[in-house]
Amino acid sequence: MNPAQVFSIVNAMAALQWLLLIVMPKWKVTQWLVNHAAVPLLLSVIYCIYIAGCFSINGGGFGSIQEVRTLFGNDNLLLAGWVHYLAFDLLVGFSIIKSAQASAVSHWLVIPCLALTFMFGPCGYLLYQIINKIKSSK
Repeated sequence: MNPAQVFSIVNAMAALQWLLLIVMPKWKVTQWLVNHAAVPLLLSVIYCIYIAGCFSINGGGFGSIQEVRTLFGNDNLLLAGWVHYLAFDLLVGFSIIKSAQASAVSHWLVIPCLALTFMFGPCGYLLYQIINKIKSSK
């Protein structure tokens, strides 16, 4: 498969997991996927496969923005970077769901946090932390 095809597949996998987190967070399938981190684990495997090519890119690396730009000029490594974001944002989403359920934070308050985490990772995490802090101070 070429990187564009894999990109479509990983996006669909992540989007389905996010939809389950938002719409059916307490469904036993969603809970199993969260507790076993099944989708992030699969994304991690895909990431490892694609990142393996990182070491052969002339001028690429992580020491400067120019080196990172060189890496992202390669479709396989651009895909690896994207899969990295998908996996880690999902793990943050799982953390939010688990914390919210343990702290009895209304899912209606969690939905915007999850949507923000899906689109802008750290922003959703920050919003959840603010909501959770306000709720726990009452």
